[in-house]
Amino acid sequence: MAQITKDTRIGELLQLDTDVSPILLSIGMHCLGCPASQMETIEEAAAVHGVNVDELVKALNDKVNG
Repeated sequence: MAQITKDTRIGELLQLDTDVSPILLSIGMHCLGCPASQMETIEEAAAVHGVNVDELVKALNDKVNG
């Protein structure tokens, strides 16, 4: 069982489970393949896109550990 945290990097997350892409796209993160986004943490992505980081982490964990 994977444990995703707000410190998990987007690149690590996508390597873990590409099925999380729709969740990231739904918050406006359309540059999933960009080198910069690969090194961004979930917390940083949430801040940039105006999303509650705790809700995002929960959604990602629910999807991955479903």
